[in-house]
Parts: sequence; structure tokens; C-alpha cells
Amino acid sequence: MASSHSSSPVPQSNSSDAFFKKEVDTTKRFRAVQSLPDVCPKEPTGDPSNLCDSPSLVVDQQRWTIYHSKVNLPAVLNDPRLAKRESDFFTKTWGVDFVDTEVTPSFYLPQITKEHFALYQQEITPREKIHERCKNVCTPKDTFDRTLLHTHDKSRTDLEQVPKIFMKPDFALEDSLTFNAVLPWSHFSTAGGKGNRDAASSKLLQEKLSHYLDIVEVNIAHQISLRSEAFFHAMTSQHELQDYLRKTSQAVKLLREKISKIDKVMCEGSLRVLRLSLTRNNCIKAYNKLKLMATVHQTQPTVQLLLSTSEFVGALDLIATTQEVLQQELQGIHSFRHLGSQLCELEKLIDKMMIAEFSTYARNDLNRPLEDDCQILEEERLVSLVFGLLKQRKLNFYEIYGDEMITTAKNIIKQCVVNTVSQIEEIDTEVVVKLADQMRMMNFPQWFDLLKNIFSKFTIFLKRIKATLNTIRSVVFLVLDKNQKTRDLEDTLQKNSAKESTVDPEVAYLTHEGMFISDAFGDGELAASQRNSSPNSEPCSSDSVSEPEGTTDSSSSKEQAASSVTAGGVEMLISDDMKLTDLELVRLANNIQELLYNASDICHDRSVKFLMARAKDGFLEKLNSNEFVTLSRLMEGFILDTEQICGRKSMSLRGALQSQANRFVNRFHEERKTKLSLLLDNERWKQAEVPAEFQDLVDSVSDGRISLPEKKPTATEERKPAEFLIVEGQKYATVGTVLLLIRIILEYCQCVDNIPSITTDMLTRLSDLLKYFNSRSCQLVLGAGALQVVGLKTITTKNLALSSRCLQLIVHYIPIIRAHFEARLQPKQFSMLRHFDHITKDYHDHIAEISAKLVAIMDSLFDKLLSKYEVKAPVPSTCFRNICKQMAKMHEAIYDLLPEEQTQMLFLRINASYKLHLKRQLAHLNVVNDGGPLNGLVTSDVAFYTGNLQALKGLNNLDLNMAEIWEQKR
Repeated sequence: MASSHSSSPVPQSNSSDAFFKKEVDTTKRFRAVQSLPDVCPKEPTGDPSNLCDSPSLVVDQQRWTIYHSKVNLPAVLNDPRLAKRESDFFTKTWGVDFVDTEVTPSFYLPQITKEHFALYQQEITPREKIHERCKNVCTPKDTFDRTLLHTHDKSRTDLEQVPKIFMKPDFALEDSLTFNAVLPWSHFSTAGGKGNRDAASSKLLQEKLSHYLDIVEVNIAHQISLRSEAFFHAMTSQHELQDYLRKTSQAVKLLREKISKIDKVMCEGSLRVLRLSLTRNNCIKAYNKLKLMATVHQTQPTVQLLLSTSEFVGALDLIATTQEVLQQELQGIHSFRHLGSQLCELEKLIDKMMIAEFSTYARNDLNRPLEDDCQILEEERLVSLVFGLLKQRKLNFYEIYGDEMITTAKNIIKQCVVNTVSQIEEIDTEVVVKLADQMRMMNFPQWFDLLKNIFSKFTIFLKRIKATLNTIRSVVFLVLDKNQKTRDLEDTLQKNSAKESTVDPEVAYLTHEGMFISDAFGDGELAASQRNSSPNSEPCSSDSVSEPEGTTDSSSSKEQAASSVTAGGVEMLISDDMKLTDLELVRLANNIQELLYNASDICHDRSVKFLMARAKDGFLEKLNSNEFVTLSRLMEGFILDTEQICGRKSMSLRGALQSQANRFVNRFHEERKTKLSLLLDNERWKQAEVPAEFQDLVDSVSDGRISLPEKKPTATEERKPAEFLIVEGQKYATVGTVLLLIRIILEYCQCVDNIPSITTDMLTRLSDLLKYFNSRSCQLVLGAGALQVVGLKTITTKNLALSSRCLQLIVHYIPIIRAHFEARLQPKQFSMLRHFDHITKDYHDHIAEISAKLVAIMDSLFDKLLSKYEVKAPVPSTCFRNICKQMAKMHEAIYDLLPEEQTQMLFLRINASYKLHLKRQLAHLNVVNDGGPLNGLVTSDVAFYTGNLQALKGLNNLDLNMAEIWEQKR
């Protein structure tokens, strides 16, 4: 076969997509023409070494077969899609006769004929006949299944004859559309000559409907027959269920008879004993209730007596206990029907009295003279009032204190302004009536002292509020702690009572009642209660607890079952019926703490209004740097003091300070930018002398810390100006504008130290200033703007070098400035530091442009001189003399201004430009390095150039590499 003998011997990808796939471009598929080895071996000669080394169907069947072949060669040769037979695809590699070559039969494969299968056919023919007879005699196993399948298909076919309208779930003949669809009246028209046809149509319709009915009935019967076994099984289960129910009914009847006998023998006598015990207990309770009524009858006179001595807490305790007894144990007593409403009226009266008392206390506490003390006013009275208000659930009493704080804060500022104005003789209070106008007539020192006085008053005011509110919060926390202890005690008592109770547990279970409150009182206790206080009570039921109360005046209430605590040094009594939840108490404590925060906000808001009233005429914007720094420090100090006192930051005053600081920053920046602009417009770009104060200014910047030195006029006058500015051992030649710019930069940094809140604004403004200097200096020097602005005749190389050195000086300070600002920024603000990175890049680009400009000047000079160069005597030539002269002038102009390393790098670039122009001219003149006369003349000129250049100061070790001027021989 052609495919077996001509397939590719190399196994390709196993992907099925590769089979029978025609390649469009055969040249892309095969990179190089190679002879492909045949998969079949050569004719065997008995020598294994003569066989082909490639995979073979005969020799190596385990590693490769025809199924590994990627291309079916017959399919490729007979591809009908090809326009013509591409025989060259094979013949150019395997020979011209490849297509018509006859395939030699395999030596190892024998010829198979029909005679080889004769024996097998003789054996299998009898068996086949027997098998056919058995198939005809025996029914196949799947006959039933086929029958069912046939039946199912037939029934489905029959059902499909029934119109779909009969199968709809909403089928109803009442619907006119449905009725017309089922019985089309068009067939029953009685027009003339159509009677026989209509009768036939109606009969046909009737037969059709009958046929549909038969089909449905047959299918229903078939479905029922398929489920007949399930019906029989259900009937059998029904009989078994009836037997189970009958047995269960008999067992229940027997059990009821046994229970009836047990009830008569064991329960009736015991229940009779329990009923007698219950009757006895009821009689005892009736007696105790009468005693309790006698005690409650004396409640109202006792309350009146307590109110006469301002014992609000004792009166409220007595009213609460009596109300509880009336609602629980004396409910429905006709003689006490009005006592409850009377006690409610008394309670409302006490509420009003306590609110008025607390308002008076708050007013007196906040309006007393603001001296340097923070003592609490009448602490015992405050604690007593708070306990009473908590007992009555008047949890918003702190709002009264908050309203008084606002009023007092306004009065503090007003009083401070009045006192200050009265001491200033220049202000005529009769002419200027309004306080705001009088305040605006003050100068900065007077107004600053007034602001300092207001801040000090507010600080004392906040400390006093904090002390009072802390006392109130301590009372709230004491009540909260008492609630926790009471719950723990109740849990302990319940555990103990479950173990040691003397009440009959059966009686308690049946009646669901415990002892009355009156059970806790004896005759001796009633006789000892001279003021007819309400008695201590115990639970009247298993799920309600009435805790013992102190019900007499302050002395007697301290003696009875309430625990004493100390709140702020005052011994007070916490009643046990404070029905406040822990959530309410915690919320109240948080509200009181929030009131302290509000006090801080109030002081800040009033200070902001005072500040804005003075800032209306632009007074604060006109302050100089020192005055604004002093004001800022005062305000920052007050803000920190209030944060320390109140524990929270108030943003209003800080925001006002920030707003004023922004205005100050704008004015500060505009002044210095204008100053820098004027300096640049008048700068002649000549080296300036460095006064000693500027050298001291530079020396003060050490270890990355920026601080302005103190002025020393005496020492500065004795020192003479220096020629260069020394920065960390390096000499910088500068202009006067850059010296002043350095001082301005340090002023920005110092301002940030004095006013931390303006750090980000100052960073932005400083970056703007540095960018302005860079762009403006570029316009004036590189752009030759100084020719028109200042009137310079030309921009010299010295001007360019000096400008580059000034830029390098600013670049030296940028990392120090960046570190200074980074130490004062928040981590989330570090992204602003990228401004310095951009500025540094801009400065470096500017310096590189200046260097390129210097090289370009010499490059144009070389182009002009060397284009006229001729190789002839005398040596050195005039051209090289002029070049060396210009190089010396360039060196003289920049050597004192730029560092030696920069000078060397610059002259290396100039030398490279020189070599390029010289090489080009020599190539033009056809002068080669052949040792001839012309070559000797050029060599002499070059030696003259090299000697002059290396003789310049600082360039003696410069590697000029003049061999590059000659064209390399190929």
C-alpha cells in the first residue's frame, strides 16, 4: 500500500485535527529539503546492518504504526479540491517515478486466500443452522417489552389524533370560542339544497367525537390495567391497618381502667390534705394583708414630712414602694381607690421640684466667678439631685446643663471684651456702642491679650464642667454597679431558697404563690416604725420581687436595708428600686460624656465667631509672619488644652485656623514669588560675592535639619564677603538671586515648623516657587530672555556655566527639603512628595540642556573652522591654532565655575565633537593613515591640539583617544 510505504517516519502531533488537512503553503511547512527515509526496510539480504535505521512497520511494530502517521498520503494525492495534481510535492524529494512506482510485496507477510478459511466454514455452518432453528421455536426475551413499546407507541399515536383543544386544562364549553371550535356551526347551515349534506356533516362530527371518546377510554383502561397491582396492595394494607387499630383501642381501654383505680386508691386522700393546708395559708394571708393596709394608710403624711426637709429620694422611695404594694397586694381595696392617684400627683410635683432645683444648681455652678479652681459646687446637693432624677427616669436632665453651658460661654466672651475695652483709653465707648466695633479698634497686642484671656477663661470653664460631669457620671456608674450586684445577689438567693425553703413545695406548686410582703413584718417592727414608713417587703409571687426600701427620713432611711456608697466623697444611699436597665445607664453615661465634648465644641465655636468678627476687615491677613506664628501657637495651645481636658478633637477652631493659615500662606507665597520675579528680572547672571550671613545660613543646615540662625550683627560686620559659597566642602559660584532664593526656601521650611497645619499648602507653594525659578531662569539664560529684560549684549559661556552651577546648588538642597517635609507629613500624605521628584528631574534636564548648549557652541565652531582646513605647511596650521585658542577661552570661562569632574566630562564631549568634524574633513580630503607626507602634517596638527588641550588646568590626564579620527582599514 502506498500509505504504509510512504508515510512520514517521524511521529507528529496526536491531534485529530491534523488528519487529512491540506497545507496551503508547502514551502512554509518544510524549512529545508531533506530526503525522508522509507518506513519499510530494504530488501532483506540476511544482514541486519543493511536494514533502514528509521521506524519500520515490520522491524519495530511496538514503537510506531501507521496510526501514528500524521498525513494520509493517498488522501493527499487524490484531494479533489486541488486544481491539478501536485505531484512535485513528492517527486522532488523521493524521485520522478515516485507516483508510478510499483510496490514490492512484503517478504514477511504471506498471501491469504479463501482456502485458508475453508476449515472454519465447515465447522461453523452446522452451528449456524441449529441457532436459526432455535430462534424460530423460542420467543425472544424482549417480546413483552417490544409489545409494550409497540402498544405505547400505538396509544401515543391514537392520542395524537385527539385535537389539542380537548387536552387544555381550561377547556370549557361555556366559552363561545371553545364551543365554536368543537362544534363548527358552519356545517349545520339549513340553506336551500344543503339539508342532506348538513345531516351527513353532523353525523360525521358525532362519529368523530365518539371515536375520540373511545380512544381516551381505551388509554384510561390501559393505564388502570398497568396499576392493578398497586390497587390490590392498597386493599390488603387496609385490612392490616384495621387489625392494628382494633388492638390499640383495646390496650387504651385497659390502661384507662388501671389509671382510674390508682386515682381512687392513692390521690384523693392526699389532695384533701393539700386543700386543708391551702385554706390555713389563705387565712394567714388575710391577717397579714390587714396589717399591711394599716401600714400603707400612714404613707401620705410621711411623704409630706420628707418633702418639707427636701428629702426627694426618701419621698420617692416611699411613694414607689407604696405604689408597688397597692398594685400587687392591695389591688381592688375600695378604701385605697384614691391613694394611687394622690401619690402620682405627689410624684409629678417632686419631678418639677427636682428639675427646678437642678436648673438652679447648673446656673449657679456655671456662673460663679472663673477663678483658678475647679471645686465642685455643693457636691452633696448635686449627688442627691442626680439620684432623684435617675429614680424618676428623667434621663434628659443633662440637656438643662447643656443649655446653661451655651449661655455661659456667650457671657464669658462678652464680659472679657467689656473688661478689656474699659481699660483702653483710646476707645470711646460712648461713640462706638457695639462691642464688635469696639473690639475692631484694638491693635494686635491688645487684641492678642484679649484672646489669650478668653482662652484662659474657657480652659477654667471646661475644667469646671469636666469636674461636675465626672461627678454625675460616677453616680450613674454607681447605680450601674449596684444593679449588677443586685442581680448577683438575687441569683444567690434563688439558689439558696431552692434548697432551704420551708414552704411546702407541693402547696407552692399547686397555688403558684409565695409569701405576701406582709409576712416580712412583725409586730415589733410596726411599733418601732414611728414615722409609719412603708415596710420591707418580700415577693408576692414567684416571678415578681419587691426589694426592701428605706422609707423614712434621711436618718432612718440610712439605717434600713439600702447600701451606702460614696460618690465624690459624699456618702449617699442608692435605693434598690432604680428600675433602669444597664443599656439606659450606659447610654446616659455616654450622653454625659458627649456633653463634655459639646462643651469643647461650644468654646471652639464661640472662639471662631470671635475670631471671624475681628477678621472681617482683613486684620488677620495683614499680620506679619511673627505675629501670625504667635497667634497660631496660642490657638494650637488652646486646642491641645481642650483636647487634653475633654478627650476629643474639636475641628471648628482648627478649621478656622486652617482657613486663616491658607490665607496667610497665599500672601506669604505671593510676596516671595513676586520678590523672586523682581530679582530674576534684574539679574545680570554674573558671579556675586557671598556675604558672611549667607554662609552662616548655609552652615546652619546640618544633618538634614533646617533652622534659621540667629542674627549676630557684630560678628557679621567683621567678616568679609567670600568669592564662593562653601556647601559641605564644595565651592559654588552663585548669583545674588540664588542666595536670596535659598533664604526664601529656608523661610518656607521654618514656617512649617512654626505652623504644622499648613505643611501641605507650604509644600505645594514651595514646589511652585522652585518650578518658577527653573522655568524663568531657563527663559532668561538658555532662551536669551536676559538680552531684552536686563539688556545683556550676549549670553556667554560663563553665563551658561554660572546658571548651571546655581541649578546644581538648588538640586543639592532638594533632598534636605524633602526630608524636612516628609518628617512633618502624615503617611497618607507622602504621595505629595512626588513634587520634589519632578522638580529634581526638571532641574537635571535643565542642567543637561546647558551642557548640551556649551557643546553645541563648540560644535558649530569646529564645523566652521575645520570645514576650511587644508593639509599643508606650515605646522601647526592656522585652523588648529584658532581651535586651541577657542578651547582655552572656553576652559578659562568655566573652570572656576564648574567642578573639575564636570569640566573634564564637558571637554570629553567637546573633544568627541572635534574628532567627528576632523574625521569628516580628512575623509573629504582623502587623507589616510598611511604614513605619507599628508598624514605626517595632520599628525603634527593633532599633536599640537592634544598638547594644548592637556596643558589646560585639570585636563592633563584627559584621555583624548585621537586615533579615532582615521578611517579604519577594511
